[in-house]
Amino acid sequence: MSIEAQKEKQLIIDEIKGKLEKAQSAVVVDYIGITVAEADSMRKKLRDANVDYTVYKNTLVKRAIEGTKYEGLAEVLEGPSALAFGYEDAVAPARLLNGIIKDYKKMAFKAGVVEGTLFNADGIQAVASLPSREELIAKFMGSIQSPVSKAVRTFQAIADAKAE
Repeated sequence: MSIEAQKEKQLIIDEIKGKLEKAQSAVVVDYIGITVAEADSMRKKLRDANVDYTVYKNTLVKRAIEGTKYEGLAEVLEGPSALAFGYEDAVAPARLLNGIIKDYKKMAFKAGVVEGTLFNADGIQAVASLPSREELIAKFMGSIQSPVSKAVRTFQAIADAKAE
């Protein structure tokens, strides 16, 4: 192998390591069977959600994840594999890819690491059904707002009754 080829591979390994350091999650999928048009559409959906989807050689990914919290992914890096990195919402890659897998009826989860926890394909499927951070905050705010609103209406009714 030439020195140029080695340097090129090291650049790719460093790129993967950089993405993993910033990522809250990484999901590995088998992308076999999708067309170029489907891949482009999928990449746009993922990009819009700040999810980075890239296909790398398995051997380079294995070298990049050595000694990291993503090391457990090495056992599923066989055959066609693509990585989706989530930077803002740890659940976003799994949730978005799950929708895409259902729409295209192609591809499959292999495994993933979400906030340092390794999940097999079934585990990532379960993670994909979790609501987003924004949905959880909205539900929480709604649940605490309801009793407060009720109390305000009650106090207003008491004030109105005393004013009469």
